[in-house]
Amino acid sequence: GILAMFAAQAGARKVYAVEASDMAKVAQKLVAANMLDATVDVIQAKVEEASLPEQVDVIVSEPMGFLLVHERMLESFVAARNLFLKPGGKMFPSNGRIYVAPFTDPALFAEQEAKVAFWESSDFYGINLSALQEEARAQHFGQPVIGSFDPSLLLTPCGVADAATHDVDFQTCSVEDLQEIEIPFEFAVARTALMHGLACWFDVSFNGTDSTTRLSTGPTDAATHWYQCRL
Repeated sequence: GILAMFAAQAGARKVYAVEASDMAKVAQKLVAANMLDATVDVIQAKVEEASLPEQVDVIVSEPMGFLLVHERMLESFVAARNLFLKPGGKMFPSNGRIYVAPFTDPALFAEQEAKVAFWESSDFYGINLSALQEEARAQHFGQPVIGSFDPSLLLTPCGVADAATHDVDFQTCSVEDLQEIEIPFEFAVARTALMHGLACWFDVSFNGTDSTTRLSTGPTDAATHWYQCRL
């Protein structure tokens, strides 16, 4: 319920805090302990099934997973907009942008290769594992690697500035827009190196009436718990 309580502190007349899990009971206790229960109503329901007594001016949520779309909470964020937001109301976050750029990382490649090497064994206590070698390779190299990386690993001439992008406008996008995403790209590679894959990150903006605040998860910005993603 922390976002709901922050909204109350910021001066909201009424806050509806919607939470599907039993964490709603914990949030209710914390709201009451901070003497905000006259302002904050905790509603235990999926947002798609919740019932509110009025439309709202602002929807505040933290629906982002790594690469923006992981956890698939953005669809619920958009559903809440369709159900409860007044015309002209605001979504926080308001926009999202996904970034994609080629990278080189011999150390990461070697780490993934080492995981595959186990499955090359023809005598693991008398068992031949090598029949699964290709499946192991597909599994380990098919998984996104979540973690911070140095921007020097990017192969584009100006690093993050040359990344391909995909924009999502939470004020106007449909649920369908979030279910299949295509990001065309064309890169000029600045130096000779082995390209190991695509590095990805995202940012979101909060477009207020008087100012805009941006949160970035990029490799040149302050670290966040979203890190970055390497494919």
